[in-house]
Amino acid sequence: MSRSSQEHHGAADRLTILSIVIFLLAAIIVLKLFYLQVVDYKKYSTLSANQHLVKKELDPNRGQIFIHDYQVSEGASYPVAINKKYYLVFSVPSEVKNPRATARALAPILAITEDDLYARLNKSGDVYEPLKHKLEEDQKKAIEDLKLPGIQLTEEIFRYYPEGDNLAQVVGFVGYKNDQLVGEYGAEGYWQAELAGQKGSYEFERDASGNLIPLAERTKAAEENGADLVLTLDRSVQFTACTALKKMVDKYGAPGGSVVIMVPQTGAILAMCNYPSFDPNNYGAAGDANVYNNSSIFEAYEPGSMIKGITMAAALDVGAVTPLTTYDDTGSEKIAGYTIKNSDGKAHGLKTMTQVLEESLNTGAIFAARAIGPELFRNYFERFGFGQKTGLPLNTEVAGNIGNLKKDKEIDMATASFGQGITATPLQIISAFSAIANGGKLMKPYIVDEVRSAGGKTVKTQPQFLRQVILPKTATTLSAMLASVVQYGHSKQADVPGYYIAGKTGTAQVANPGGKGYSADLSIHSFIGFAPIDNPRFVMLTKINNPKGVSWAESTAAPLFGEIAQFMLNYFKVPPDYQVNH
Repeated sequence: MSRSSQEHHGAADRLTILSIVIFLLAAIIVLKLFYLQVVDYKKYSTLSANQHLVKKELDPNRGQIFIHDYQVSEGASYPVAINKKYYLVFSVPSEVKNPRATARALAPILAITEDDLYARLNKSGDVYEPLKHKLEEDQKKAIEDLKLPGIQLTEEIFRYYPEGDNLAQVVGFVGYKNDQLVGEYGAEGYWQAELAGQKGSYEFERDASGNLIPLAERTKAAEENGADLVLTLDRSVQFTACTALKKMVDKYGAPGGSVVIMVPQTGAILAMCNYPSFDPNNYGAAGDANVYNNSSIFEAYEPGSMIKGITMAAALDVGAVTPLTTYDDTGSEKIAGYTIKNSDGKAHGLKTMTQVLEESLNTGAIFAARAIGPELFRNYFERFGFGQKTGLPLNTEVAGNIGNLKKDKEIDMATASFGQGITATPLQIISAFSAIANGGKLMKPYIVDEVRSAGGKTVKTQPQFLRQVILPKTATTLSAMLASVVQYGHSKQADVPGYYIAGKTGTAQVANPGGKGYSADLSIHSFIGFAPIDNPRFVMLTKINNPKGVSWAESTAAPLFGEIAQFMLNYFKVPPDYQVNH
């Protein structure tokens, strides 16, 4: 083959190889484009968009919480949880010209030591250093007047509670949880979803330099502000009850106490106080997180002799006893190897059922319980709502415990007849006695009167009838017996001159840890009552935990009831039942 022919064939081979390479490269490019544009389109479209789009969350306004203020007018309300504008002061340390002088100027305004501020301001290269949150308007102005280089302020919104510790355990607070602000405890926690609302969002395009292009807005999902709550509580009643409770707790060196006030005909709660409390504006300073719990619904305790009213209700309702039924009080009863005595250790002879309540005789409560038997006794306690949650829409409610009664043993019935061996919350007890005050009708307790959505829709809570626990005539008879307790029995200090008050004390022993007997030193004093008996305007439970230097509830919880009851009757302008002779 000639040289020219060889050169021709070599050129042809190279051209063929080049063509194959070009074809393969083109095929690879086509396949790659197919993969990018079809197979993995969503992924790369999203990556591309993310280089040009900025997403911004829009925070809704949290719903506010109100209570009634009947002292102002029938429909007036008062805010107890609001969104308040504060300020954050921060520094750009790299722009602070004189850290020491700046720290010295800011220290008295921020209540932070000069040395601490200096350390935070003297960080070369740092571009952001928060100094203090929740500054008030006067602090903001004082800082602005200083005109300090590198010191800046920005607005921030925080929850504010105008009533401080007066409603803390009912309302709860808003705190950080996993870097998110959420409602904790009380209404803030239970109604978190409704109060928080729904976040919105904006999507903006940005140019190659990263600058936003507002006119190129892509999408907008509007935020939905949270709903407002209106609680059933009345501001004046709540303040009066809480003030009186604190005074009584302090007087007897008690570690705490509670007051709950309810409208028996509806189940609406007018006041719910616990002491000690905490400041929800500074909840972190409480020290013990247990104080966040609402003890009126969270702490179940052995209620003591108040429960004799429930025992008597059951016995009266089935016709096993009447107010004049008598028994011979020998001072003690022996059951299943146990000896149960009256609280004073004495025998009182022939006594009526009314006198059993007046003198708070344990043996008389056992007599009434025996007249109906364990099964029917348990049934009535369940019908009154013991051993089950009321369903009040606040966080941390517990059910109490009447499990012993399910054994249907006489000894368990006997101890429960005067309030031992079973536990109940203050809310359960007041709910049960509200049924007595309401002609035997048990209403569902509620504390949220209205839910007002941001769109203007208002949902009002309607009173909910649960069941007829006892006959109306039983309720009337028992109310008269309980009024006799206040007039002639161990509850005289609960009396309000001019009114017939029905009520019963309870001085309950405190069980030792592990269930081994009862403490010789500790007791819980309670009083449950309602007024006036013909048409009760309210039912109230007062409770003092382990008071010092006093033995019986008639000296603590009963006078606390009397003080608040007198205010309530005057506040609601309830006409007196009889003329008081001075």
